[in-house]
Amino acid sequence: MSTNQSAVAASETRGTGRFTALAVGLLVSVLGSTFTGFALGVWVFQETGSAAQYGLTLVMNFLPGILVSPVAGALVDRWSRWSVLAASSAVSATVIFILALLHTAGLLEPWHIFLTIAFQSMVRSVQVPALNSVVVLLVPQDQVARANGMVLMAQAIGGMLGVAVGGLLLVSIGLTGVLLIDCATYLFNIAVLLFVPIPRPPRTEAGTAGAGKLLSEIRQGWRYLTSRRGLVALALFYSALNLCVGYADVLITPVVLSFASAVALGVVLAFAGAGMTLGSLALTTWGGPRRRIHGLAGFALPLGLFLCLGALRPSIPLIIVAVLGFTFCSTIVDGTSRSILQLEVEPDMQGRVFASFSMVTQSVLCVSYALAGPVADHYFEPLLAEGGALAGSVGAVIGVGPGRGMAFLVLLLGLLMLVCAIVGYLVPSLRGFADRPSRAGAGDAAGPAEPAAAAVPAANLDAAPASASASDR
Repeated sequence: MSTNQSAVAASETRGTGRFTALAVGLLVSVLGSTFTGFALGVWVFQETGSAAQYGLTLVMNFLPGILVSPVAGALVDRWSRWSVLAASSAVSATVIFILALLHTAGLLEPWHIFLTIAFQSMVRSVQVPALNSVVVLLVPQDQVARANGMVLMAQAIGGMLGVAVGGLLLVSIGLTGVLLIDCATYLFNIAVLLFVPIPRPPRTEAGTAGAGKLLSEIRQGWRYLTSRRGLVALALFYSALNLCVGYADVLITPVVLSFASAVALGVVLAFAGAGMTLGSLALTTWGGPRRRIHGLAGFALPLGLFLCLGALRPSIPLIIVAVLGFTFCSTIVDGTSRSILQLEVEPDMQGRVFASFSMVTQSVLCVSYALAGPVADHYFEPLLAEGGALAGSVGAVIGVGPGRGMAFLVLLLGLLMLVCAIVGYLVPSLRGFADRPSRAGAGDAAGPAEPAAAAVPAANLDAAPASASASDR
């Protein structure tokens, strides 16, 4: 191995090590946030006795971040990624600490929590695209999928353990104690960042277009996304999957509780978390399919099949298999779509593109969350009630009674996912975009473009002198 090759290999190793440290910090932070999210939801319901106000906490967790995401993405591309990540952790720690003080003083009100959740949603709208765009700045391009697997694993493990432990912590140390633990996790994340210099992305023609005015930069992000057929196809494909996933997320609880106990529901949800963890572990070790269309449409096919499987019979073992496979496959699809955006979009455009992409796909998810309950209750449950319109036909296959109408809706969603997967394979812009070798900025409306000259490999970015990297903080 030549001296230059040795230097590049050492640089890649340092970059991967730094990203691993970021993933550890993210895991700890997700744990704390899950503790807090669980505890605040329980507190609101116990204080108000209102399911509507509890539901409002879920809406506030999504909607504000969706609304400000275009501005957030433009700000991420303006500022250094290190500053965004450090500042977002510091601000979150401060807000949670103020909540802890209010609770200790006996002054905490539900509106404080709604405001905090909305504020945290807006903070995440800046933090998430910054974290996603850091991947290509720290790890080699051939390790991007594995790096995304590490991020998804941190989120899956943190969420699973957080839900399992959150209730115990709330009972043993109270809401104030849980909030202070969350503050400590943010401080830990900041401490990790102090040892992880993150270089600025190279400037490109696409990234500097419209520079100077925030509104122009926001428009540039939307133009970039909408002028490339491959990105538009990816956004539509992912939005269609999110439509189905949102309904399934909402309906899994009432479907299980319609014939089984809350303990059984807990087991089902635990296996759902296990599926996410196994999927992220597979991405971390394997890297995903070599042809990315297989990571998208290829894994969307079993997504639909697992949804159909879980709806066939009111059986806990059957549903466990379904949710385990469903969350495993959905994690692969998620990681693959992130990798495509990271490798095909210029690094200094990724904040805006990720934010615009997220606004589209998360809006669909939020709408499906809002519609799932009313659609199931008013239209599908009556169809498969005793004596319902479909009791003698569909009911002969999947059963009749409480919850079977919702199961029928899940079955239809599974079939819709199968159609989406087949269409994904047939759409040339999606198939071609996902199959091409990594090239930032390729795939505009006129057809495949040449690789952007300024898209410097991550290893070269990381090879910059330490003093230069540190100055980018």
